[in-house]
Amino acid sequence: PDLMFHRVGLRVGSLIAEREFERALVFCGTGMGIHIAASKCPHVHAGVVESVPAGLRAMTGNGVNVLAMGAFYVAPEMGIDIAEAYLNAELGSGYEWWPNFYEFHKLAIDEMDAFDYTEYKKNGFKLKHLGNVPLKQERKPD
Repeated sequence: PDLMFHRVGLRVGSLIAEREFERALVFCGTGMGIHIAASKCPHVHAGVVESVPAGLRAMTGNGVNVLAMGAFYVAPEMGIDIAEAYLNAELGSGYEWWPNFYEFHKLAIDEMDAFDYTEYKKNGFKLKHLGNVPLKQERKPD
């Protein structure tokens, strides 16, 4: 009973919210349900991935602190590769060549952490900005 995907997701999310862990890997059939459950906890940024590039970008571009994978879709060896890519990355890593990449994504994470739906609704559904960072599309140099 305590191993139901949503209960595990809520528990893992609470451990992240309480700052007992910085990151977590979670698994269920699709990865969807467990990541939805974990996301109910404050300061949890969960994502579902099925490839190494997605696992890497979940961290480098989105600062995901709970990474979910689905056993129905991710083979064990692929899951290991995804986990290694994710765990060995940091926000912005690999994108140092792209001006403002880190700052842009860090601001997005900070605004999501500060988001309060009640305040947002009370304010006529206007988002409270913590700042602005320009980011334009860049081509990676050879």
